Order: sequence, then C-alpha cells, then structure tokens
Amino acid sequence: MSVYTELTHADISTILADYNIGTLSSFEGIAAGIENSNFFIDTDQNRRYVLTIFERLEADELPYFMYLMKHLASNGLECPDVMQRKDDSLLFEIDGKQGCIVSCLSGRTLDELNEAQLTSSGQAMAQLHLAGSDFTMHRDNPTGPNWLAEHIAAVLDKTVELYGNTAADLLRSELNFQSTCELPALPCGVIHGDLFVDNILFEGDHVSGIIDFYYAHDSSFAMDIAISLNAQAVLLCDADDRRIKAFMNGYQSVRPLEKEELHALPLLLRLAALRFWVSRLFDAIFPRGGAMVQTKNPEEYRQKLQFHRN
Repeated sequence: MSVYTELTHADISTILADYNIGTLSSFEGIAAGIENSNFFIDTDQNRRYVLTIFERLEADELPYFMYLMKHLASNGLECPDVMQRKDDSLLFEIDGKQGCIVSCLSGRTLDELNEAQLTSSGQAMAQLHLAGSDFTMHRDNPTGPNWLAEHIAAVLDKTVELYGNTAADLLRSELNFQSTCELPALPCGVIHGDLFVDNILFEGDHVSGIIDFYYAHDSSFAMDIAISLNAQAVLLCDADDRRIKAFMNGYQSVRPLEKEELHALPLLLRLAALRFWVSRLFDAIFPRGGAMVQTKNPEEYRQKLQFHRN
C-alpha cells in the first residue's frame, strides 16, 4: 500500500462520478506497504473508502480478487467489500491502469501483537479459510518453486556484494533443501498469503477486519498459517513459543488442524521465511520509484529463516 501513482482531487472526483457513493470531500495517500497505490477517500455521505490503483497485477488477474472479497464479505468475514459502479462493474481505469474502491473498515493496524491479539488473529484466519471454502474461482500460487528459483538467480550476485557470501550460501542451501522435500496432500483452499500485521485491523485485542487480499491464491491452509506465524508471532525473542501457541490456539478453536498439517509446519515455516526474504531482497536490489514507497528490510527474514533452520 504505497503510492506510485499520484492522483489529484479532480482525478478522484471523475472516478467517483461513475459510482453512487457520493462526491469527494477529501483524500490522502496511504504510505504503508509496498504493492499498490492506495488512498483514503471521504465523501459527502460521511463515508470513508479505500481507493486502490493496481501497479503490478495483470488486468486478467483482478476479477479474481474483486469477486473473492465480495464472496468473503457476503459470508460474514470482516473484510473490505468492493463497491459497484453504476454499470455494475467492479473496476475503473485511469492512465492505463485499473483500480477499485472498497469499504473502509473500523479499527487500526498495530506494529506488534500481544498474545490475546495473536489468538484473535488466528481465529480470524481460520474464519477466512472457512468463508472461502465454497469460492469457485481459482488462482495458482504466484510465488511457487519456479518463482523462487528465478528470483534467487536474479539477486544472487548482488546479494554477495551487499550482504556477503554467507547470505548467498544460505539462499542456495535453502533452495536446494526445499527442492528435495515432498509434502503430503494437505487441506487446501483460498489463503490470504500476506497476513502481516499491517493487513489486520484491531479494536482493542479483537480483530475488526482483514485487508489487502492481493496475494490471495489457492494453497494449503498450513502455508497460510506458516506465513502468518513468521509475520506476526516470530519476533526472535524468548516469548516466541508462547506467541506461536497463542496464534495456533486461536486458529484451532475455529478449525482444528489435521495431524499432517501440524507435521508439515516446521518445513513450511522455513519455506515461508525463504519466500519473503527473497521478495524483500528483490525489492531492495531492484527498487521501484514512487511518491511514497516503503521498502522492507530483507535482513529480518534472513534471521527468521536461520532461526527455523536451527
């Protein structure tokens, strides 16, 4: 949720003319995150929305996310609902890019979660997995084995230059290890794929909403759990065991895990750490320009990968 495309008051007013949600009162760019251009917009109907312009996603991928959010919202998940235009379409176009407007949820994001909040986050993730169980559209994992191999090859030389041979050796070693591993068939469905703390809204210790579904795809639910444990619970501190347990207790209070899922988690925690380390390395080595761009530190996920390997 960075700002790569800048919009004026007139631009947004023109976009809103094709909706029935009022006229523009004010707007501001959202600087958190790294994928799309996002703005808070307020209308004369005293409602706040989030306007998103898609910077990386292909146009043919976007309907999946629009219909997924509408499906999850209609099935009781606290997540953004996509606003329909006057012609019932869900996407607008500006300067050759597509965008959407979604409802703005209550609550706020936190920099770090306590154990009660981790429990609530685990419950919310399980609710997401259940709410999406009858969603009929499909999207493959965009960051699977081929993506990993290609992106590691792209960053390897620069990784040696910036972070040293030890980091590059770790990339090679973990990629080789993961390529030799075979997981059993695990329960699968729609996963969020990016449930970091900046994608969860809280009121007190309770999750009030999940946002930013643009990494969603079909994969094992256990992989979603591994991504979220790394992002939310693993702080590389003495309390990590309790924090992981808090999230897992919350998740399993809604959807108990099968034995095979529990057995797969250690491997998936390593794979998830590798995937996000590589993504951050790529963004750090090949940065994109923008008005308000946030690039996240790759070193955090190198340390998390090493923690799981140890």
